[in-house]
Amino acid sequence: MKVRDGAVMTRREKLSLVLWLSLPAILGQLSTIVMQYIDTMMVGQLGANATASIGLVSTTCWLFGGLSASIGAGFGVLVAHHIGAKENAEARNVLRQAITVCLSLGLLISAFCVSIHSWWPVRLGGSPEVAALSSKYFLVWSLTVPVMQLLFLSNGMLRSSGNMKVPMAMGVLMCALDVVFNLLLIPIWGVVGAALATSIAGVITTVCSFSYLITRSAELRLIGHPGRFRPQWSVIRRSFHIGLPMAVEHIVFCAAQIVSTIIVAPLGAVAIAANTIGIVVESLCYMPGYGIGDAATTLIGQSYGARRSDLIRSFSVLTVGLGMGVMSLLGVVMYFAAPVLMAMMTPDVAVQAEGITALRIEAFAEPMYAASIVVYGVFMGLGDTLVPCIMNLGSIWLVRIPLAAVLAGTMGLRGVWLAMCIELTVRGLIFLVRLKMKKIKVYEGNKE
Repeated sequence: MKVRDGAVMTRREKLSLVLWLSLPAILGQLSTIVMQYIDTMMVGQLGANATASIGLVSTTCWLFGGLSASIGAGFGVLVAHHIGAKENAEARNVLRQAITVCLSLGLLISAFCVSIHSWWPVRLGGSPEVAALSSKYFLVWSLTVPVMQLLFLSNGMLRSSGNMKVPMAMGVLMCALDVVFNLLLIPIWGVVGAALATSIAGVITTVCSFSYLITRSAELRLIGHPGRFRPQWSVIRRSFHIGLPMAVEHIVFCAAQIVSTIIVAPLGAVAIAANTIGIVVESLCYMPGYGIGDAATTLIGQSYGARRSDLIRSFSVLTVGLGMGVMSLLGVVMYFAAPVLMAMMTPDVAVQAEGITALRIEAFAEPMYAASIVVYGVFMGLGDTLVPCIMNLGSIWLVRIPLAAVLAGTMGLRGVWLAMCIELTVRGLIFLVRLKMKKIKVYEGNKE
């Protein structure tokens, strides 16, 4: 790879590399979207209460599910730096530490979530009917947290090494398995069947992804390269320096999402269902942005490790431009296709009407939302996560939550989504300004 070898790259070669890494990442994210769409459509046929029961705890699942994923991302950035510097032995050492830390944290999260599954949906404001279904769904999800964390870690490490195709294939595999198990289990167990289907698909996919990582990855395979899995402070300290701000950000961000759920919950099951389905439909726009953000992290991380400051700025501009272009186009599609997309998800006309309005409001935020996602990926590649995390949290807590609380009282669900649209636009602007002002420091290697 020319990035690691210090070779001069033309603009066309840079663009080709961006596309080569971004397209598999986008396709991998699209497979996740398809899986979410199918889950939502099949559960939506069971009625508004079934959809609302999943939506009630979805933000809690994102909160706990993303904790060790955030820590794992810190290890992944270190791996990208080491691989860029051609330090594969050090990269494998980081991977071993990541496996130990993420599995341990996943087990703790699973135990805690199991302990609160019966009463947490009630605390979130769900009606007795919705809360009863929600607690069962949350229990099944909680039991599979350690396995899913290993899947996130495996795919993340492969992406850090520059391998976007295998994570894409894993996403497609999980989507296909999820469809099969949904068809088998939802007719029998309803909402619980949907949770079981996703869990079983996740377990099978985890086995495939992790096996590939440790046996076949050219840069990171552990078979034939013995080493210690016992945590080492030097590695933990460096990874936590990157990942801990992201974990704290994730906790506070998801707390804000839970507050948003609490704001929406009093609006009724129709509003909760429309909000849940709207978030899934909107992922059509933003998931590709996260795919490009993953590519940006890999490209910037390896360029930083290879001490290629000339490439860092070029890849930043190219990935941000690509992300904003793709998400702007998809925002236009979402605006005009909102009635069709909502009708696909639920037969409930009232839910459809609320969701269409919300999606059309959100479509205007997509260009700046893309900027915030991809610029964040650029900063991750540099190991710069503290200030971006503060920017994200300041934006959502100082802009979105106060606006949503005020506007929900007069505009209902439309007010909540209008607040989201305004906040995402503000967030994108401040990320672009910081990227413009960012000074690039040279990679200094593995400091003990």
